Amino acid sequence: MKKFSIGYRTLKTALGASIAIAIAQYFDLQFFTAAGILTILCIQPTKRKSLHAVYTRGVSTLVGMTYAFIFFEIFGYSPIVLGIVLLLFIPTIVSLRVVEGFISSSVIMMHIFLTADFTTDLLLNELGLMAIGFGVGVVINMYMPDIQHGLFYNREKIESLLKKILAEIAVYLRNGDTLWDGKEIIEAAKVIDAGKALAFKDVENHLTRKENRYYVYFDMREKQLEIIERVLPKITTLPVMTEQAPLVAAFIEDLSEHVHSGNTASHFLEKLDKVKEEFAKMPLPNDHETFIAMASLYQFIEEMDAYLVIKQSFKGLK
Repeated sequence: MKKFSIGYRTLKTALGASIAIAIAQYFDLQFFTAAGILTILCIQPTKRKSLHAVYTRGVSTLVGMTYAFIFFEIFGYSPIVLGIVLLLFIPTIVSLRVVEGFISSSVIMMHIFLTADFTTDLLLNELGLMAIGFGVGVVINMYMPDIQHGLFYNREKIESLLKKILAEIAVYLRNGDTLWDGKEIIEAAKVIDAGKALAFKDVENHLTRKENRYYVYFDMREKQLEIIERVLPKITTLPVMTEQAPLVAAFIEDLSEHVHSGNTASHFLEKLDKVKEEFAKMPLPNDHETFIAMASLYQFIEEMDAYLVIKQSFKGLK
């Protein structure tokens, strides 16, 4: 059985709707429960989405009220006229790109239709409901739980997985065999996706921020993982172990021990250049299988060069 839990967004929705209805009731507004509905519609996963919800619902509602006033007052308050209003209203909000506000605007339009008398008092009543509903929704949604812990956890997790992956590659190059099943690669992809989603959410919760260093970090790790996934089949299918394999293994082993969020890529690029120099000094292959193995190893080295260049472009995390 799935564990029963109440999330912070659920709590905010319940609290916000109750507060909005109480305020609307206090000011003796008609259809005061509508304030709670408008608040519920504005409780979104992030602050930016909440403000966007207010914008789309506010614009669409004002458009709907304008249509309702013109058509109901001229042609009367009948279901047929209501249908005509909706027929014209929906394409309008689609063209204005505020279609998300259809439900909230429909609620207000139905109030006007039920009242069948568009007066100044009704207009002020509906504007009051909008002000209370949207206002409470935005204020309540300004609280967002801290997600730094989640970002930090995913960063540590992906670094641990990359260490394991590189260490297993080094073991294979030394021994020519390994019992590793490669599950860390699949897990790493999931952790990166989770980290990027959290980082994007963090950007959405900071109204003046357009970039998150963690998002750039996880994007960098994603590109590095793609390189590893691309070259791993070539390394694990070497026909023979050549003299160069232990040299490359030592470098990968060293690299696996220094996976972190800082930037030491330049240091390892220099080490890799030395590996290439040593590689070039070793004897040329004397048979076809050795030639294929050496070519695969050298291609692996070049890919690791690209792996490090990607990290070099990253400024690092504090």
